[in-house]
Amino acid sequence: MNQHTDDHLPAFDNAAHEREWLAQERAMRRERLQLDIAGDDARSRRYRLLARALREPLPEALPADFAQRMAALAAAAPARQAPTDGSFESTLALALAIVLAIAAAAVVALYGSTWLPSFAALLPPPHAPATRWLLALGGCLGASWLLGRWQRHIHGLTA
Repeated sequence: MNQHTDDHLPAFDNAAHEREWLAQERAMRRERLQLDIAGDDARSRRYRLLARALREPLPEALPADFAQRMAALAAAAPARQAPTDGSFESTLALALAIVLAIAAAAVVALYGSTWLPSFAALLPPPHAPATRWLLALGGCLGASWLLGRWQRHIHGLTA
């Protein structure tokens, strides 16, 4: 690690990054000390220009009550609603879902006799203990979903 007398140099994995950082620091130091730019190269002049621009205050400051006014505007603005049921995108999504369902039914009807028995062999027999657990899992998932829908409906009406 390089030791510099007046600045701490962070550890760099890349020598090019270190040289770039040193050039930026040298240009900022020369700008801060207001040294003559005659001895600077083009890269140092650009960094000095950037340092000078960053040191200057912004031409306009935000008003003191900016946050309060933005909060009032946000509260007064109508909430964005989800697309209505009759929107073009909703209609296209519904049409795509219907087409995919018809295509899936056609594939099962045409080719199901060859691959459906393989899937049926993976399922447990109807009276196995695993079947009861799968039904219990499905019932819990369905009850959770219905409860969530009911809570959203209740909170939607009161809010």
